[in-house]
Amino acid sequence: MGLRESPFPNRLLSGLYSLGQALLFPSYWAADCLLDLREAPAAPQRRCCPLGALVTGPLLLLLLILSVPGALLGLLLWLPLQAARRPFAYKHNRLSRHPEVWELPGKSKAFSFASANVCLLPNGLAKFSNLGQMKQRVACIGQRLTQGEPSASFASPRSSQFPLPTKYGATAASPPRPKSESRRPGASVVIEVPDGQGAAGPGEISVPFPPDVDFVCLQEVFDQRASARLCQLLSPFYEHIVYDVGAYGLQGCCALKVFGSGLFLASRYPVLAAQYRCYPQGSGEDALSAKGLLSVQVELGAAQGQRIVGYLNCTHLQAPAADAQIRCDQLTQGLFWAQLFQDTHTQRGDVVAFDVFCGDFNFDNCSSGDELEQTHEIFRQYQDPCRVGPRQDRPWAIGTLMNYLHIHEEAVSTPEKLKR
Repeated sequence: MGLRESPFPNRLLSGLYSLGQALLFPSYWAADCLLDLREAPAAPQRRCCPLGALVTGPLLLLLLILSVPGALLGLLLWLPLQAARRPFAYKHNRLSRHPEVWELPGKSKAFSFASANVCLLPNGLAKFSNLGQMKQRVACIGQRLTQGEPSASFASPRSSQFPLPTKYGATAASPPRPKSESRRPGASVVIEVPDGQGAAGPGEISVPFPPDVDFVCLQEVFDQRASARLCQLLSPFYEHIVYDVGAYGLQGCCALKVFGSGLFLASRYPVLAAQYRCYPQGSGEDALSAKGLLSVQVELGAAQGQRIVGYLNCTHLQAPAADAQIRCDQLTQGLFWAQLFQDTHTQRGDVVAFDVFCGDFNFDNCSSGDELEQTHEIFRQYQDPCRVGPRQDRPWAIGTLMNYLHIHEEAVSTPEKLKR
């Protein structure tokens, strides 16, 4: 039995939830527009007109005040319904083209993954990160994610008898995790995982987005309008999409979650199971969002009557640089949840092709302030293809963390200029 698309078990609850959101939206929209009147810190092309702000500001404030009674009614519907809501939505768009089913014994096959933080916050909040224009950026992101798509059928899988060159950001083969072998109990087929320390060759930094990416994992898709639009843009290419991930409202001991997790996953292959868990750790503004771990099991093919499956874990950790211990605690919790998910959903005889842990970890491998995270247990269970060891990256790797005040500068304005 496949995943249910709606987060709710019946249409009545779904309808009441939609009504609650509709009542909340005018206040949400007015507050967002008021914040959007603020000038971005360093984006001269988007400077606000003072006269326009003087005219629209009072009107938006009036609308916000008038919409409060309706918003309170919507809140009374929205909050209790969170208890009945599954913490993600699922979209299955049946396509005429499918990746070729992988069968073993047979040819080897490579799978490609993309992970990115896209910062799709409401415009008013995005300005604090020197961004904005959410609607235009969603369209651009959707175009970037699909522009490499070939017009030919997917009938010919990317398979070869030899290892493919490593791409920057792609996963190399990791040694099997201590409790997660490529062959499950009862399996008569084994997938041989090459040693990731071997001759994978130098990485290649690609300027254009690679075609035929099998799995797209995004972070910070916080705005539900952006999430719905991304679903619309990607669904002609990705048959399975998990979106609107996260727990809202009061969670735990009166912890209010204003935003979801921001996680978003698109897959060409059938999603057999999905689970989201919210990190109990969190502080400051990060505590207002339901950052957590999304774990997904996908079906890749068959091997002598046994399932070939893969596991993806997508996460977003605590952001402030000073919160190293919180990030380590979240990573430890995430590793435990990932193993628990696999133990729960593995069937006897399953052949595991891959186990990927990706996302925005909010630390890097070279900064002097990230020593605690750089030596975390996750690097003994998973292999980072860009990393040699703590404080040492591979020569071809480049950092992707930029000061938000400089993201509009000419030197980093295009992928070609960012590549060194």
